[in-house]
Amino acid sequence: MHEEDMPVNAALKTYLETRRSVPAFQMCEPGPSRPEIEEMLKLASRVPDHGKLAPWRFIVYAGAVRERISLELADMAMANRPDISEEMIAVEKSRLTRAPVVVAVVSQAAPHPKIPEWEQVMSAGAVCLNLVMAANALGYCSNWLSEWYAFDENAYPVLGVAAGEKVAGFIHIGSPKVQPAERPRPDLADIVTFAGE
Repeated sequence: MHEEDMPVNAALKTYLETRRSVPAFQMCEPGPSRPEIEEMLKLASRVPDHGKLAPWRFIVYAGAVRERISLELADMAMANRPDISEEMIAVEKSRLTRAPVVVAVVSQAAPHPKIPEWEQVMSAGAVCLNLVMAANALGYCSNWLSEWYAFDENAYPVLGVAAGEKVAGFIHIGSPKVQPAERPRPDLADIVTFAGE
């Protein structure tokens, strides 16, 4: 092995073999502190980023603001769907309160003379996954969700998302009420092609 070769990271391999998302409604306190959130965001930012554009940013929803925004989103949902059920109204009212902390990863991808916009979008996706893993690294559970309001630009002012931006995902972070069970994974034979074979 050459000195510059990467050493085998058994802990990381074990993590990747067992990584699981926890549904947001199965999260509870405690959530991460502000210093922990900042550490997670620093770790999440270490992603492939062609051109070093950092074409993404974070919006952190923690504390009482989560309830206020959830109620505003519920009002929008009821206006959009007058026949919405009472059960779904309750869901809408808890959108950002199911987890102690929710972080929006906002894509700022835009036309660039050298960096394809698609690469910028994928970089934001990489940030989402890195944030999921950073939360796990600090001892919290996490889930990457994209809800209806990620795609409804009328909700963007409520969420703090600017015109021209898009939401890559909402990362819900907290402590698990129950440990998640394993779920079926794709068979490699169904998803892998070795070129030339």
